[in-house]
Amino acid sequence: MVSMDRRRISLFLSVLTVMNVLVSASDPLFYESFDESFEGKWIVSEKEEYKGVWKHEKSKDHEDYGLLVSEPARKYAIVKELSEAIDPKDGSVVLQYEVRLQNGLECGGAYLKYLRPQEAGWKSKEFDNEAPYSIMFGPDKCGATNKVHFIYKHKNPKSGEYVEHHLKYPPSVPSDKLTHVYTAIIKPDNELRILVDGEEKKKANLLTDDFEPALIPPKTIPDPDDKKPEDWDERAKIPDPDAKKPEDWDEDAPMEIEDTEAEKPEGWLDDEPEEIDDPEATKPDDWDDEEDGEWEAPKIANPKCEEAPGCGEWKRPMKRNPDYKGKWYAPMIDNPNYKGIWKPQQIPNPDYFELERPNLEPIAAIGIEIWTMQDGILFDNVLISSDEKLAEEYREKTWKGKFNVEKEKEKEEDVDSIPGELSGFQKKVFDVLYGISDLPFLSAYKLKLVDLIEQGEKKPNLTIGILVSVLVVISTTLFKVLFGKKKPQEVKPLEKKEEPKQDESPSEKEKEGSSENAAEKEKSGSENEIEGEEGAAPRQRRSRRET
Repeated sequence: MVSMDRRRISLFLSVLTVMNVLVSASDPLFYESFDESFEGKWIVSEKEEYKGVWKHEKSKDHEDYGLLVSEPARKYAIVKELSEAIDPKDGSVVLQYEVRLQNGLECGGAYLKYLRPQEAGWKSKEFDNEAPYSIMFGPDKCGATNKVHFIYKHKNPKSGEYVEHHLKYPPSVPSDKLTHVYTAIIKPDNELRILVDGEEKKKANLLTDDFEPALIPPKTIPDPDDKKPEDWDERAKIPDPDAKKPEDWDEDAPMEIEDTEAEKPEGWLDDEPEEIDDPEATKPDDWDDEEDGEWEAPKIANPKCEEAPGCGEWKRPMKRNPDYKGKWYAPMIDNPNYKGIWKPQQIPNPDYFELERPNLEPIAAIGIEIWTMQDGILFDNVLISSDEKLAEEYREKTWKGKFNVEKEKEKEEDVDSIPGELSGFQKKVFDVLYGISDLPFLSAYKLKLVDLIEQGEKKPNLTIGILVSVLVVISTTLFKVLFGKKKPQEVKPLEKKEEPKQDESPSEKEKEGSSENAAEKEKSGSENEIEGEEGAAPRQRRSRRET
């Protein structure tokens, strides 16, 4: 009897344990719906530069509340301390939240910072951009920047310094004014997945070169003390030392000579000028001879020359000199001493280390610290979970219904849209174009592409032209990638116009520099504003022929 009771108790405890695990797995680690006011729960930074006012407001056309950025051109900072720190190393971590850019986003951020414990050296009321975070995640757009950031800070086990590791080629930010939900899923096997509206947009590995810089340093590095030998020859081709200039090669012969067979056309008016003073022009009433100089009538084409084959002094035309050969150069041959491009030898990297998984810092608070030129940014339904299925349930419950309503309304507005506004289709086109501009092989053209796309967003009637321009850039770049740069060729005498240095090889002439988008978030200021009367430039002197 006692044995039976013990079995029942043991079975009951086992069931209770399983139920507890299931319940705990289905509970979010943190969730903020903003159904109630944030005051008293979220702490607004008291730092002087953060003057932006946060408000508890409804999303446009919804009864759902969120945390609103209420003023344009302001810095904002607010933080929520978690009741208990969340350790990303304990298992899977899902970061998710909604953002609606109700007035669009031309320049500003809408990302979250998942902050380390305050022992790392920060205070909630003094929260600013220097507060140490573990992960930064979310949309950011300004100038050439248009991305959904994912950055994690990691303590280098060798140096002890914290290093930011940025996700390469992140997804772009949707360019509409709808509610979007952003999800980052971090798995124990180091896999990272970025979802936008539940759709996977990026997959990466936290340990690899999917991040810049990569977390794990290279095992070997070029030896900084290794020097190229003086006799190392990197020239693949050299002038043939046995070649000799032909005896009949005249380097001084001109490229063009006078055509001696040409004859002056009949009816040519030698004494008539090609231009004459305009007989109908009169001196302007406000012309000042002392300041503007002596007035002269503007020139017009001589009407007599229109009927004749030509006017003025006739000269024989020039023609190509059949004897021209230009500067002689010896033909290029394979260099027998060629050793290839020299590279320093590889040595073990003293900073190398190995990790099976990043040592992500605990998350003790969630902060929003942004600078934006647009108001109307609404944050909502901030979630941290260990279960991606739970995150999916929250998307279905809190986001999908709102998004569908907004999407239907957008379609209705597209039907009634006035010229100059973006249609839903055009917005999708520009989203795709922003994604294309982030492709690695187009990095040298990113600034120009983004500028073109932004022009198209402001002037929807240019959409087709923008598409054509982007396709031209892509096709040109692909052609270069597939077929390479122009190969050095032997100099053809008749095509040679300039005399290069004797020690300059064709390969050196063909070297080209490469440019890359290095500065994000650049905006030209208003430095060229029109000066007032006091600082005005002196009156510009007009041409005497100007009417």
